[in-house]
Amino acid sequence: MTTSTVKTNLLGLTQQEMEKFFDSIGEKRFRAGQVMKWIHHFGVDDFDAMTNVSKALRDKLKVIAEVRGPEVVSEDISTDGTRKWVVRVASGSCVETVYIPQGKRGTLCVSSQAGCALDCSFCSTGKQGFNSNLTAAEVIGQVWIANKSFGSVPATVDRAITNVVMMGMGEPLLNFDNVVAAMHLMMDDLGYGISKRRVTLSTSGVVPMIDELAKHIDVSLALSLHAPNDALRNQLVPINKKYPLKMLLESCQRYMSSLGEKRVLTIEYTLLKDINDKVEHAVEMVELLKNIPCKINLIPFNPFPHSGYERPSNNAIRRFQDQLHQAGFNVTVRTTRGEDIDAACGQLVGQVLDRTRRSERYIAVRELSADSDLAQNAANTN
Repeated sequence: MTTSTVKTNLLGLTQQEMEKFFDSIGEKRFRAGQVMKWIHHFGVDDFDAMTNVSKALRDKLKVIAEVRGPEVVSEDISTDGTRKWVVRVASGSCVETVYIPQGKRGTLCVSSQAGCALDCSFCSTGKQGFNSNLTAAEVIGQVWIANKSFGSVPATVDRAITNVVMMGMGEPLLNFDNVVAAMHLMMDDLGYGISKRRVTLSTSGVVPMIDELAKHIDVSLALSLHAPNDALRNQLVPINKKYPLKMLLESCQRYMSSLGEKRVLTIEYTLLKDINDKVEHAVEMVELLKNIPCKINLIPFNPFPHSGYERPSNNAIRRFQDQLHQAGFNVTVRTTRGEDIDAACGQLVGQVLDRTRRSERYIAVRELSADSDLAQNAANTN
């Protein structure tokens, strides 16, 4: 009877983890840097192509290790340059990754979970429920796939991807270890070398994990606020019942203070017609955030089927924005991108042809409603 060997996927290993791996197989630690460069700088998944690694080690690695990213189901390109990838992860579920170009910036919006357990009332992903956490390899694999698709390998100074935002499907802080590992790889010079100011984690408000985050990494933080008071936020973002606004904002302030730099919190606010878009809501928001250094991204809601919500009028949006501006806040209203490939905010509820069967069967794919356009805004000040 033979026992199959489970191969270690090197794609998701941080530098420290990669060094431990090579230690464990009796190899020198410097091999970690060599292999990481091949994987992340050159996009290589074939050990035989790693020409500065000895043949004996390459043969050993082929037996015990692999470099395996998520399966790409489809890639669509919008007329405005936005790109959307649908990838299938080990659980069998599909998630989406969106790239938004703007001038010299290229922002990649990355998913952390298939589905989501938080059930925010205006979020299409929440209607699915939770399916699975993505592994570190599946999270960083989205960056790896996008980077290769742009021909950004070998690595160059002017990379297509300048910013990464954890704003795709799922709540990143509920997949803490894998997301933190992937973000370390995003910032590592042996990985993608992205500045800590240009890697952003977005959360709906998992307070204990915001405090834990400060012990492990110093990426930028975005808060999905969506309501200026507890009564309304309890309806829109149910986790608020467990971690109300005062507790949540205090934890965000602790995190930002821990960075020890002049960095500001990003506030995400999806505007819903006649729900949270009135002048009195803006006045409440001014009072709520008056002592918190922040920038505010307003996201007019893009309806999806059976959501029960509508997009506010342009006049209502302007009134809300003007109220915040007059109070001295830096406020951006997001612009719609990638509508023709269902990649705009709230539109990532697409149907993707399963090319492996070449039939009329479709795979339903849902995405976080505050996603790709919000990602564009999150990068604007970096």
